[in-house]
Amino acid sequence: MSELKQIRNIGISAHIDSGKTTLTERILFYTGRIHKIHEVRGKDGVGATMDSMELEKERGITISSAATNVSWKGYEINIIDTPGHVDFTIEVENALRVLDGAVLVLCSVGGVQSQTITVERQMNRYKIPHLCFINKMDRSGADPYKVMSQLHSKLGKNAVFTHLPIGSGEKFVGIIDLVLMKAVYYQGHNNEEIIIKEIPAELLDEAKKYQEILMETASMFCDTLMESYLEGTVDEAILRDAIRKATIARQMVPVIVGSAYKNIGARVLLDAVLQYLPAPDDVTNIAYDVDHHDREIEIESRRDRDVVAMAFKLENQQYGQLTYLRVYQGVIKKGMDLTNLVTGKKYKIGRLVKMHASVMEDIEVAAAGDIAGFFGIDCSLGDTFITGSAHFSMKHMYVPEPIISLAVIPKDKKSYDNMGKALNRFCKEDPTFKSYFDEESSETIISGMGELHLDVYIERMKREYKCDLEIGQPQVAYRESFSQEVAFDYTHKKQSGGRGQYARVAGYFRPLDDEDSRFVDKIVGGTIPSNFIPPCEKGFFASLEKGALAGFPVVQVEMVLTDGAFHAVDSSQLTFEIATKAAFREYYHKAKPYLMEPIMKVEIETPNEYRGNVMGSINQRRGIIIDNDIDEQFTRIMADIPLSEIFGYITQLRSLTQGKAELSVQFHAYKKMPKSIEEKVLDDLRRKEKKA
Repeated sequence: MSELKQIRNIGISAHIDSGKTTLTERILFYTGRIHKIHEVRGKDGVGATMDSMELEKERGITISSAATNVSWKGYEINIIDTPGHVDFTIEVENALRVLDGAVLVLCSVGGVQSQTITVERQMNRYKIPHLCFINKMDRSGADPYKVMSQLHSKLGKNAVFTHLPIGSGEKFVGIIDLVLMKAVYYQGHNNEEIIIKEIPAELLDEAKKYQEILMETASMFCDTLMESYLEGTVDEAILRDAIRKATIARQMVPVIVGSAYKNIGARVLLDAVLQYLPAPDDVTNIAYDVDHHDREIEIESRRDRDVVAMAFKLENQQYGQLTYLRVYQGVIKKGMDLTNLVTGKKYKIGRLVKMHASVMEDIEVAAAGDIAGFFGIDCSLGDTFITGSAHFSMKHMYVPEPIISLAVIPKDKKSYDNMGKALNRFCKEDPTFKSYFDEESSETIISGMGELHLDVYIERMKREYKCDLEIGQPQVAYRESFSQEVAFDYTHKKQSGGRGQYARVAGYFRPLDDEDSRFVDKIVGGTIPSNFIPPCEKGFFASLEKGALAGFPVVQVEMVLTDGAFHAVDSSQLTFEIATKAAFREYYHKAKPYLMEPIMKVEIETPNEYRGNVMGSINQRRGIIIDNDIDEQFTRIMADIPLSEIFGYITQLRSLTQGKAELSVQFHAYKKMPKSIEEKVLDDLRRKEKKA
């Protein structure tokens, strides 16, 4: 077991195509984990080590987060390489919730892009201290100072250079260490040889300027450094300690520059991970005490306490389900019993492993601070495992709702059976992927975060489960809401011998602006007893699941209960729940409901010569251009486009730009759709119902 201070649990996250998998590959090489470098889109047919799935190697993207562990200068670093594509955002959520620190990778040309903002928001949600690595400094048009400006303006980060580049593009040859005030050059085969020299005279003034900014920022967190700074001296150990404190407190983000592809900066980044990112006992882990109404408590990363561990990733392997665990407290040993806090079931640990991408290494012990895996346990994502009396549950993750659906129709009995097995597994592994059987159309519907998300799962069903499938047209997950306030007064009365049913509810339904639906109790004078209020709330939220306009969920609606009546004998909790549901149905159309459609935030990067064509295509698809950023070669366009208009857009975009444009899409919000489009959608739905 490594000492807690010698452990780092980090994630590598970024916008798609920023080079994070390439960076992870270099880290594996320099730490001795692999002995030959393979590229993400490798010509040798091998592909990156961390992209172990065949689909990942073919497409050159990360689909599933992969875990590995490396040793560097006596420290153990557990690394999770996460997907950059927004469709697989749940993989990033799963990883970040169990990590202590992270590296945010940015492209020196692209800078802060749409998914960078999403990842940064996720890091904030889980309070993850992080470093920034400005990658691809060897690219033409690389500008780390522009990226630094975007970190300040777009992300609001107190980002500070700890390293500066020497040259850029083809002339990028090394970096300046602002703590040591030395120039680090990379030479030899694959730039593997490091040569440390004095800073070139022409770069010295710039280096001093940025060292002063670094000192000034870090000195806010260390009185000793403040004194040294005022005296004009720099003590390396004191400066590093101050940077570490500020980083762990999430008050500062150290920024390193490099090129993973050219092998420049990866080793410096590894040093920075050890120097500035927290050990497991440097961060606060919040758990919920199940025995005391889920009261929030802090748990310490101590190994002499009962075990508290959480399942953060599931994989189906030939030996059964592989469960990835983060151990927060205690020590797990091979052969010991663990209890699943959610189900209450006890399991004996038969095989305990450490993961290196798809390769497993057997271990005997996993202690607080470790990330490990074990087999033979049936559990769900987010389940907490404990021993003894530690009834502590770890925080549940944020799971976004699916926004796109497809019908999948198996062509034969064997494909039908295999599809069932595949869907059960995928739904368990990925909470953003859902499936259900539509009784009306007799079709199996799968839902997910985007076209690519569903495309990958369909491809996996065909390859891994040998399913022969037909795919229906994409279906958009619309929502319904009210356009005006409506008062209601409904009485539920039923008498058919014996005890009857009676409940009266009155109040009003009204629309809300960009807020979650809510129930408000304004009953005074006991016209409805307090024990009948929760059933009214339950009936209201149950009614929201399916609107009467087109059967979609109802959102942004408030129910205010102001009056009612009850009967001493005939009223019950059930009668008030029924009365609320019936009132919602009866007054639904009086509130003039309308359809809402998902609007996607789209970011397109295109060569300048195609800018007009791309902007025209956005307008054709009911898009609204929010912003555009133009430099010498490229234009980056930010726009809001309805999801229904995005199907097939990537094909059109490639055609318009000779395949040179890049597109990224993520969910933004639900907005009211134009009346003409709403009528067309409703007509299409009615025709589909008639066919069924």
